[in-house]
Amino acid sequence: MRISDVLATLEPEFGTISHSKLRFLEEQGLIHPVRTPSGYRQYSPADVERLRFVLTEQRDSYLPLKVIKERLAEMDAGEPAPGPAPRLAGGTGVGSDGSRRRWTVTSVAEATGVEEPFVEALVQAGLLHPAVGGGLDAGAPDVVRAAAQLAQYGIEPRHLRTLRTSADRHVALVDQLVAPYRSQQTPSARAHAASLASEVGELLVRLHTGWVRRGISDLT
Repeated sequence: MRISDVLATLEPEFGTISHSKLRFLEEQGLIHPVRTPSGYRQYSPADVERLRFVLTEQRDSYLPLKVIKERLAEMDAGEPAPGPAPRLAGGTGVGSDGSRRRWTVTSVAEATGVEEPFVEALVQAGLLHPAVGGGLDAGAPDVVRAAAQLAQYGIEPRHLRTLRTSADRHVALVDQLVAPYRSQQTPSARAHAASLASEVGELLVRLHTGWVRRGISDLT
C-alpha cells in the first residue's frame, strides 16, 4: 500500500492522521515500511494494523510513544497484546466500541441505560463536550456512565463542575506547552506537538490520580 492508501484507510477512524504523522512515527521506530528502489514507502496490511494500534493507544489511553513502543516490542516477541487486540486493516472505519458514532442526547441515554434528562443535566452543567458539527463527542458515553455511578452516592452533575474546570485547566497547560511547535506550521512540528500533548496529558492524569488516591488513603 502507498502512503495515500494508508491515509485513506485510517482517516475515517483517525481524522487527524497525516503524512507527517506517519513519517514521525516511522522516525520514532514504531513502524517500518519498506522502501522501493526509487525511495517510495510501501506498507503492508500488518503495518496498517500496527499503525491502528499505535493511534488507538494514543487517542484512547493517552499513552506516551515510549510505552507504546515497549508494548509493540512485547507483541513482536510473541507476548499477548494488552487490552483489545488491534483490528485488521480493511474494516469499516468504525471502532467496535462505536467511537466514531454520531452521538446525541437520545443515543447516549440509550447506550448507557440512563434517562435522557440526566444526560441533559450533564450538558447543561458543561460536563459534556460538543462534537464538531453538532451532537456530543465520542467520549460522552464514558462520562455519562461515570456520572451515573456517582449519582448513586448523591453526587449530582452540579457537583462535578469543579472537576471539569480542573480538567480544562490541565488542557490549557498542555496547550501552552505545545503552542510554540504548533505555531511553526511545519508537518514535523505539528506531529511533534500532537505527540508531546499526548505524553504530557498522560503525566497530568497520573499526577491527579496519585493525589486523589493519597487523599483517599488519608481519609481511611
